[in-house]
Amino acid sequence: MLGLPEGIRGCLFDMDGVLTRTATVHAAAWKSMFDEFLRAWAAKTGTPFVPFDKVADYDRYVDGKKRADGARSFLRSRGIDLPEGTPGDPPGAMTVQGLSNRKNELVQAVIERDGVQVFPGSVRYVDEVRRAGLRTAVVSSSANTAQVLAAAGIADRFMARIDGVVAKERRLAGKPAPDMYVAAAEALGLKAAESAVFEDALAGVAAGRAGGFGFVVGVDRAGQADALRANGADVVVGDLRELLTHEDAR
Repeated sequence: MLGLPEGIRGCLFDMDGVLTRTATVHAAAWKSMFDEFLRAWAAKTGTPFVPFDKVADYDRYVDGKKRADGARSFLRSRGIDLPEGTPGDPPGAMTVQGLSNRKNELVQAVIERDGVQVFPGSVRYVDEVRRAGLRTAVVSSSANTAQVLAAAGIADRFMARIDGVVAKERRLAGKPAPDMYVAAAEALGLKAAESAVFEDALAGVAAGRAGGFGFVVGVDRAGQADALRANGADVVVGDLRELLTHEDAR
C-alpha cells in the first residue's frame, strides 16, 4: 500500500519541497541575497555581474544543504573567497555567515507574510504511513523547521525532528553527509536499513544512499528525475501520493 519494501519500519522526510511548498521560497531568497551580493562584488572588483540562477545554481550548490554550507559551495563555484565571519554577523555582511543571515532574513519575511502551504499528496502519504504503524521523522537543514511545520499545521505528525538547530547543537555534518538522517533513525529507535528516506534535493538523496538506508525515494519537483536516480534514489515520483497506488512511479 505504501510502495515500500518489506522491513521498513520508519519514514524520514525532508521538509522543503517534499512536505511543504517552501523550496521555491528558499530558491527566491537565495537569488535575492546572492544577486545583491554579486552586484556589490562586481562593482568592488570591476568584474561582470553574473546573476544567481535559481534553478541551476540552486539545485547544484545550495538545495538541501545548511545555509552556510550552501553559501560556501556557491561562492567557491564563482571563485570567491570570503571570510567565514561569525553567526552574529549582520545580515548582508560580506562574510559567509553574514550572507547566510541575510538569506534567512528574507525567508522568514516571506513565511511571516504568506504563511506555508503543504503538498496535499505528501500529507496524505504521511497520514497513511502513521495509520500503518510506521514511525515518522522530519530531517531538514533549515533552522526554521519548527516554525514552518507549525505554520503548516503538520508538526504533530512527526515523532522526531532533526533540523539545522539540532545539527548545530550536536555538530552533525549537513547533507550530502548522512549524519542527520542517521540521527533521525536513531531518534526513532531504528537502524538505517529499517528506514526510508524521502528527498527532493540531490544532496539529500546522496545522503540517503551514503547512509545505507533501506529505501530512498526521490521526489521530482524540478524535472531532475535522472539526476535523482544518479545520486542514489531507488524510485522517483512526482508526488508521494503515487506511492499509495504505485501508479505513475518511474
